[in-house]
Amino acid sequence: MKSKIILTITAIIIIALLSCKGQKTVSNSTKNKVESKEKPNLIIIHTDEHNFRTLSAYQKLLPEEQAFVWGKGNNSKTPNIDKIANEGAIATSYYCASPVCTPSRASLVTGLYPQATGAPKNGLHISKDVPTFATILRDQGYATSYVGKWHLAGHKKYVFDIEYKAGFEDNRYMMRGGHAPYFHIKNGKFKGINEKAAARLPKEEVIHLTDFFTDKTLEILERDKNKPFALMLSIPDPHTPDYAKPPYNTMYQDLDIKAPKTMAPEYVALKPSWARSMNKNDKNEAVGKKSFENEKNALKQYFGMVSHIDDSVGRILQFLDDNNLSENTIVVFTSDHGDMFFEHNRRNKGVPYEGSARIPFVIRYPNKIPSGKVLNTAYTNVDFVPTILSLMNVKSNAKFHGLDTSDDFTNNKKEITSDRITYFAKSGGWWVSAVNDRYKLVIDKKEKPYLFDLQKDPDELINFYYDKEYAAIAKKMQTELFKQLEKYDEPGLKKGGYKTK
Repeated sequence: MKSKIILTITAIIIIALLSCKGQKTVSNSTKNKVESKEKPNLIIIHTDEHNFRTLSAYQKLLPEEQAFVWGKGNNSKTPNIDKIANEGAIATSYYCASPVCTPSRASLVTGLYPQATGAPKNGLHISKDVPTFATILRDQGYATSYVGKWHLAGHKKYVFDIEYKAGFEDNRYMMRGGHAPYFHIKNGKFKGINEKAAARLPKEEVIHLTDFFTDKTLEILERDKNKPFALMLSIPDPHTPDYAKPPYNTMYQDLDIKAPKTMAPEYVALKPSWARSMNKNDKNEAVGKKSFENEKNALKQYFGMVSHIDDSVGRILQFLDDNNLSENTIVVFTSDHGDMFFEHNRRNKGVPYEGSARIPFVIRYPNKIPSGKVLNTAYTNVDFVPTILSLMNVKSNAKFHGLDTSDDFTNNKKEITSDRITYFAKSGGWWVSAVNDRYKLVIDKKEKPYLFDLQKDPDELINFYYDKEYAAIAKKMQTELFKQLEKYDEPGLKKGGYKTK
């Protein structure tokens, strides 16, 4: 009898132990899912040399002549990027810290002005002792990944052997640089090629860079979808060489592109010195009507590249929907700088005009950001890291130059406008620019000061600096600008004085 009782008790204990073990197994398997729900995910989709006007979400907010500076109706359409803005927020006065690739990217990932990142000029390496949002999130248990163009580790093109990860633990597809439209991939080796070379190769060996990096992004998201993740996708387009792959290359072929108003000879003659070519090797200045006629197709290709990017964004948003991740995932779409595309007779970037320095910034986070929000306050991408970490409830001891502006995004006001003054500058400290939601002050070392009223003169043609009616705002902007230049140790202050009269 005793032996039966002992056997029964033993059996009960064994069953209980097995049950506990089973419960522990279940608990471990669901741990990541629970943790993922507690911690928001982050996806940053970042483009290169992207004019903010080519996002139709911005076109809807701009006066018609500003939305379509290349002729009525002449622009790209971006329904997927617009979805981010419509279901979240759009910032109408968002600027890059410096309108050049490397310094802008360095500021975006660190929350510091370029001079404090180790990479204030193109081709330099980001400092290893500067925290990035990725190092901070990695230490908080996030799966961190980077896909696409990096340009914070030298100038080498189509190379992926980047030793310093800057917190992005999966950096297998972090590319140093390069803007060829296609990869030729054979025997594990990558080569950037143009469309003519691509046409001569087997189709299975060729892929467009936008498609390649989007594919890799989706693979990583599939792998990490059950745990907290932070991923940055940096698409090399719509940067030159201004080629869109089929069918995007013919999508806008019927547009009758017009020269922007600011390309008129009478305006070109009045340009400040900082908007003119500095030397014979500067290819950023267009050469009159003949050059414009020859390069119209480049703009149509640019629109096509934007539509290609938009479709890629759509693929990512669809993945989030299909995997029930949309509510708890922050999605950001932005760029490193703009592209002038003939405005003020210029191409590309490097100047303080809106087309160069103002960048797209839309963000969606259904759990915190009300839909349809419009932010008119001036920000720079120096504000990005402290703001995004605050949105994610992540604490850090890191010091930032940028401000935590998260309340602007999360409060219940549909429209946010303030007269906050912030600044951006040219790498090397030649000119500096203070901006708020309406005014822009440009101070240069060789040129008289320029004050633009972006409400009255969105084309940036009139200098109001010497207008008595603007004396108070000019003084206010200038005083705050120099206060910030001193505070953030802007190098231009040490290399000769800026003209202020």
